[in-house]
Amino acid sequence: MKIIIKAKNLELSSSLENYINEKIGSLEKFIKNLKKNEEGKTLSEIFVEVEKETKHHRHGEVFKASAQVMLPGKSLIAEAKSEDLFLAIVEVKDELQQEIKKYKSKKIDSKKSGGRKAKEQLKSEI
Repeated sequence: MKIIIKAKNLELSSSLENYINEKIGSLEKFIKNLKKNEEGKTLSEIFVEVEKETKHHRHGEVFKASAQVMLPGKSLIAEAKSEDLFLAIVEVKDELQQEIKKYKSKKIDSKKSGGRKAKEQLKSEI
């Protein structure tokens, strides 16, 4: 899995980059079976953007984190704002994890319901 990180209005330090790779990289276990090439390797890219909002806020700094992952037939996007950048990253990871789980369960359910329909059709033909 490839994580592409973009920073706006703040410096992307190595510790911040490692933190994002650690947190967002933990989503790989949910994505690994969804998108594969002919060699069996997972082809997934997650685009992560972290930014410091402009200084028009009255109290302190506001950070925004967003992530986007492209899956077959759907693009999942998660966003979070917080006064703490690391907290915003964790919130994005949690939201994206829930969306991936929901996507996977819909995919699995549609396969099962397709099997049920075929089975019922066979029974009606007999």
